[in-house]
Amino acid sequence: MSAKPKFQSIPDGAGFYGDFGGRFVPDTLVAPLEELEKAYAAAAADESFWAEFNRLLAEFVGRETPLQHAARLSAHLGGAKIYLKREDLAHTGAHKINNAIGQILLAQRMGKKRIIAETGAGQHGVATATAAAAFGLQCIVYMGADDMARQEPNVYRMRLLGAEVVPVTSGSRTLKDAVSEAMRDWVSHVHDTYYLLGSALGPHPYPRMVRDFQSVIGTEARAQILAAEGRLPDSVVACVGGGSNAIGIFSGFIDDESVKLTGVEAGGTAIAKGQHAARFSGGSTGIFQGMKTVILQDGDGQAEPTHSVSAGLDYTGVGPEHAHLQATGRADYTYAADDDAVAALHLLARSEGIICALESAHAVAHAVKAAPKLPKEHIMIVNLSGRGDKDIGILRAYEENKNHDR
Repeated sequence: MSAKPKFQSIPDGAGFYGDFGGRFVPDTLVAPLEELEKAYAAAAADESFWAEFNRLLAEFVGRETPLQHAARLSAHLGGAKIYLKREDLAHTGAHKINNAIGQILLAQRMGKKRIIAETGAGQHGVATATAAAAFGLQCIVYMGADDMARQEPNVYRMRLLGAEVVPVTSGSRTLKDAVSEAMRDWVSHVHDTYYLLGSALGPHPYPRMVRDFQSVIGTEARAQILAAEGRLPDSVVACVGGGSNAIGIFSGFIDDESVKLTGVEAGGTAIAKGQHAARFSGGSTGIFQGMKTVILQDGDGQAEPTHSVSAGLDYTGVGPEHAHLQATGRADYTYAADDDAVAALHLLARSEGIICALESAHAVAHAVKAAPKLPKEHIMIVNLSGRGDKDIGILRAYEENKNHDR
C-alpha cells in the first residue's frame, strides 16, 4: 500500500457530496472547524504524515487484516463465493482504531492535549482511549446512558485505558445525544481540545477525514481479492450506522462500476416510528448535527427515536457521502431486522468459528439472503467491522426475552 491514500474528487470545497454534507454549525464552531480543515489539508499533503500513519497501522494496529474465504458459510448457503474482510482482527477489535490513530496524529500535529469523543457501541470510545493512552493524552468519552448499560464491557475497557466516560442522560440516551454533548464540550474548550469524531458524518471536514483514514480497508481488500481471485469482486457488503466501515471498504471499489456496493442498515423490529434505524427506508433530507443528510425525522423536522439490537447502528442520521451514493445510484442500501442479524451471527459463529459484532451481523444477514440467489461465480466481500465480545450480554438478554415471549 502506498504511503498516501488516493483521495476522491469529492467533497467539493464547501464539504458537499452532491446535495449532501456541508457545515451547518453555530458561529462558535466555525473557527475551530476552519482550523481543523486547514490542519488536515496540510497533513494530507505531507508524505511523512501518511508514512507515520501507515507505520502505526502496521506496528500498533496489526494491519493488514486478512481477507478470508468463508468456505463453510459459502457451501452452506450455496451460490456466491463469500470473502470476509476481517476488521475484527484489528487491535481493539474493530475498524474504529484506523480513524482514531489518524486523528490522534492530527491532534498531536495541532498541539492539542485533550481528546474528546462520542461512542455508541463503545468501539470508537475504546479505540480513542487506546490511541490517547499510547500518545499520553487526556481522554473524555461521551456515551449515552442506555448504551453504557448495554455495552458495559467496553465502558470498563475505556476506563481501564485511563479515559473518563461521561454518561449522557438527555434525549434518547444513545449515540445521537452523545454526539451533541461532545460538540457542546468542544465549544467550551476549543483552545486545547480535539474532538475525535468516530464516523463519516458531522460537519466538514470530518466525513472526508474519516473516509480517508478508513480507506485503508478498501485499499487492502482490493489488492487482496485481486491476489486471491485475479479479478475484482462482483459485490461488496457492509453495515451502515454513521457509515465509516462501509465508506472505508467502498472507497476501494467506488470507481469500478462493475462492483455492486450494498450498505445494510438496522431494520430493528419493524419499519415503523421508533422501531428501526433504516434512514433510507423511512427518512428524508434534513440538517442534523452539522450536516445535510438523510435522517429519521417527523413532519416538523424533529429527530425521531431509533432502535436497533446493535448500539453502533442505532443512530438518527447517515454520513453524507452515503446519502450521495444512494441518491446517485452508485450504492444500494437495504436493512436487516434484529432477528435476522442475530440469526446470522449464530450462523457465522457455527460455520466459520467467528463471533462478529452485532453491527457486522447485519451485513452477514444480507449475505445470507442474497448469496443463495447468486451464481457460484459471483464473488462477494462482506466487511466484518468488528468482533462480538462486547455483545455477549446483549445476545443473552435478547435470547432470554425471545424464549420468555414464546
